[in-house]
Amino acid sequence: MTAIFERIGLTFIRLFEQTGLWFEALRSTIKWMFRRPFDGREWLRQMVRVGVDSIPVVVLTSMFTGMVLALQTFIGFRRVHAEQFVASVVSLAMLRELSPVLVGLMVTGRVGSSMAAEIGTMKVTEQIDALKALATEPVQYLFVPRVIAGTVMLPFLTVIGDFLGIYGGYIVAVKLMHTNPVVYQQNTYQFLALNDVWSGLVKAAVFGLILTLTGCVRGYYTTGGAEGVGRATTNAVVSASLIILLSDFFLTKILF
Repeated sequence: MTAIFERIGLTFIRLFEQTGLWFEALRSTIKWMFRRPFDGREWLRQMVRVGVDSIPVVVLTSMFTGMVLALQTFIGFRRVHAEQFVASVVSLAMLRELSPVLVGLMVTGRVGSSMAAEIGTMKVTEQIDALKALATEPVQYLFVPRVIAGTVMLPFLTVIGDFLGIYGGYIVAVKLMHTNPVVYQQNTYQFLALNDVWSGLVKAAVFGLILTLTGCVRGYYTTGGAEGVGRATTNAVVSASLIILLSDFFLTKILF
């Protein structure tokens, strides 16, 4: 029994330690973000890596999510003769919730893991120690460009996901279920408000910060050689995904 409580206590201590490291990294990143020199070329390179290179994944995920959502909603609403509300449900769901969350999770799996592996490899091969020996701040050199790229590019990816998800719903409802296209288009925008649009973009920016910073932190504190890099990569994806899902609830509560 004592061993069980001891293990539970160690788990909570480890959780608090990881939380403290994350917020300390956030504080350091914000501090170094506004200090010279500004490496604009590296910022743009990371933006291409996070944003442009993730477009194919976002396109497929968002479009098929909108198509599946429209199909399931249409089948369910047809039972109560409310098919005209399918467009409103698809548009609201994509803008408020599905697009930012799915984009965040997909980019986490694609980019967050690679950031953890890259920085983790630098850590175990002592390249980060070499940066410090050359009077280069690792947070400014490694963290800042990646965090800026995630925070800036995730809203743009979310906008792409919004349009493609709504368009995917349109294809299913109009082409497959033979809904009136004019009525569908009118109902798509009928119940939308400006808050529905910008709240999803705010969520996306926060998710971008979470996934990039988590990947950087996990990589920076990697130990144990090649095996440790693998663990750090896995932990980065799992941790960032869980934080995104948890923070999504609180952001929804605040924004709505």
